[in-house]
Amino acid sequence: MDDLEILVEHKPSPAKLEVIGVDGWPLWRGEPGVLPWRYTRTETCYVLRGRFLVTPEGGTPQAFTRGDLIRFPAGLACTWEIQEAVEKQYRLD
Repeated sequence: MDDLEILVEHKPSPAKLEVIGVDGWPLWRGEPGVLPWRYTRTETCYVLRGRFLVTPEGGTPQAFTRGDLIRFPAGLACTWEIQEAVEKQYRLD
């Protein structure tokens, strides 16, 4: 497995979200546009609304939307293309 692989779980159960404490995580909002990004820490996030593509440097775009639980690894360089305004709750490890 690639250490810089983006992991996603589509529509995790409410019980899982409760166990990992999503409700207590900070909220981030992003408007449509393109955002280059490099993760210095591992981020786990849960998408509350919106649609976006994340393209790892030299990789294939991955699409995400409401209900996705995503893990972005530390060291990942990527570009976000926000297609519909995004709201996500996130935790940095």
